[in-house]
Amino acid sequence: MISKQITIDCSAILFDLDGVLLDSTRCIVRHWQEWAEKHALDLKKVLQNAHGVRTIETIKIVAPHLDAEREAAEFTANEILDTEGVIAIPGANELMSELHPDTWAIVTSGGFDLVQARLKKAGIPMPKFFVTGDDVSQGKPSPIPYLTGADKLGVSFENCVVIEDAPIGIKAGKAAKMRVIGIASTHSTNEILDAGIDFLVENLKDIHIAENGQNQSIKLVLTTR
Repeated sequence: MISKQITIDCSAILFDLDGVLLDSTRCIVRHWQEWAEKHALDLKKVLQNAHGVRTIETIKIVAPHLDAEREAAEFTANEILDTEGVIAIPGANELMSELHPDTWAIVTSGGFDLVQARLKKAGIPMPKFFVTGDDVSQGKPSPIPYLTGADKLGVSFENCVVIEDAPIGIKAGKAAKMRVIGIASTHSTNEILDAGIDFLVENLKDIHIAENGQNQSIKLVLTTR
């Protein structure tokens, strides 16, 4: 596929966390494998319903017979204690350091304590603004998480750009009427294209800041595929 450069003007960037800023796949799969074995569930089915959504929602789908609130609380507690394998994705710290703190946020399905634990493990500082699963009544693919992020930043939805790796998260960004950059990291190119992305990049190193957004004006330069 031939690459080309595209320039995007926006006022704010909303980053998904796992798969975009953090490589946490090994850690996440390990926890779900342990949980699935404990409850005699099919791991493949669990993982198909786990990426990009809140833990409680995954449990409700794959194990409706269980107490979802209790199971989710125990699951998350284990994740906070065991973050082994969580690392920063190459280019994450560099990209965020180029942005003014008032012009970007992390929007993730994980709870605040888990987000804090994973960022610390990966050596990524907590952002000034973030939206976690604790902050919203509905998780992705609902637009609520990304609309909440725009509200926190004081930016209109049409001036926000979302960076996502998961189809469910992409659908959430598009439902919020935002432009979405898809990263082909944890899902196939076809899967994220089918979810409706506006732009496709291979990794964070394909995203550069031409203007740093000090006046809520960001110029992104993408090397797209």
